[in-house]
Amino acid sequence: MIELRRDSLTFSFPEVHPQAKLEIDFQRTLRIPDDDKTYPLPPGLGRFPLRHVDDFAANVPSTWLQRGGVMLPMYQSEAMWLNFSSATIADRGVSYPFAIKVATGKQCAVTGKAWTEGLRRSPQNYVVSPTQPWLDGYVVEKGLIRQFVAMPLGAGYSAEEQITGKAEFGGV
Repeated sequence: MIELRRDSLTFSFPEVHPQAKLEIDFQRTLRIPDDDKTYPLPPGLGRFPLRHVDDFAANVPSTWLQRGGVMLPMYQSEAMWLNFSSATIADRGVSYPFAIKVATGKQCAVTGKAWTEGLRRSPQNYVVSPTQPWLDGYVVEKGLIRQFVAMPLGAGYSAEEQITGKAEFGGV
């Protein structure tokens, strides 16, 4: 089950385990220059507010309504990182482990390659929470990450458009 709670997406799998719960929130941060220099990790500036797409049916494109989901307001001057938090298994004192796949425009943010179904080890197309508590960008090549930023779809700037040449899906 997926729920929107306090500006976070909460995934729960009670049929697997009572503490099989993962929370993902979208953290606002500073956008760093895209000039091929190395910068320190920018600070988290709080959660982006998340809203159900259906709640704005009169103001969003029909394709958004067909897919459903949530949306967040983001200026092009901002950047975002994903924060992962899994529930603690009470009798073990450890967090429940999750494999998480992240895509932007149907492109895998972990590998920088086209989205594929299932988990792959080589190249690894997922992150594991709680071992990796966040994902702060999109893999461009080994050792090179680009921040998650808002770009106008159809202008050729999104990762999806740069990889596939099309602006078909967008989003995270």
